[in-house]
Amino acid sequence: MSMPAHALNVAVASPPTSYTKVAVAMHWLIALLIFLNVGLGFFMETFPKKAPGHDEVLFYHASFGSLIFMLAVFRLFWRSTHKPPVLPSTIPAWQRGLAHTLHWVLYSLMLLVPLTGYLHRMAGGHPVSFFGLGNLPVLIGKDEPLRLLTDTLHVSLVWVLCTLVVGHIGAALKHRLIDRDGVIQRMLRA
Repeated sequence: MSMPAHALNVAVASPPTSYTKVAVAMHWLIALLIFLNVGLGFFMETFPKKAPGHDEVLFYHASFGSLIFMLAVFRLFWRSTHKPPVLPSTIPAWQRGLAHTLHWVLYSLMLLVPLTGYLHRMAGGHPVSFFGLGNLPVLIGKDEPLRLLTDTLHVSLVWVLCTLVVGHIGAALKHRLIDRDGVIQRMLRA
């Protein structure tokens, strides 16, 4: 038995040409918070731990780091349920592969950098307050070797993150100013 012709006309959704409004908002909000928190971290390192204001800067640095982690988890959930726009076929396959890999490494760093900071604070025996609303759960006890390890990991991962963010911005500018292929507009309009 054959199906009528009109029954076979199934709407095929075309791939999106832009990121969703939520994805765009998350991108720019997390980017702003990363710039802010990296700045706070560098600022915090410029004065002794006993100096007035050090603990306040650390409080905000840890709170913003926790917020970045939470937003990154939400962003990954959103990404898993909303297909991102495909890159134009005019972009060579190796560049598409590199862009895809870079995005997933950036997502990973948005989780790993705050997580290592969180573990560092706990291993130092310090609670992590979330903007004074309450402390985050204490998952481990004081552990000096782990504190030193997580400090090194945290700082190293921040430098990797900063390097990749500069590369990400450079690639976006290349697409905007040299290639003029509309790739950057996908994150500017929704």
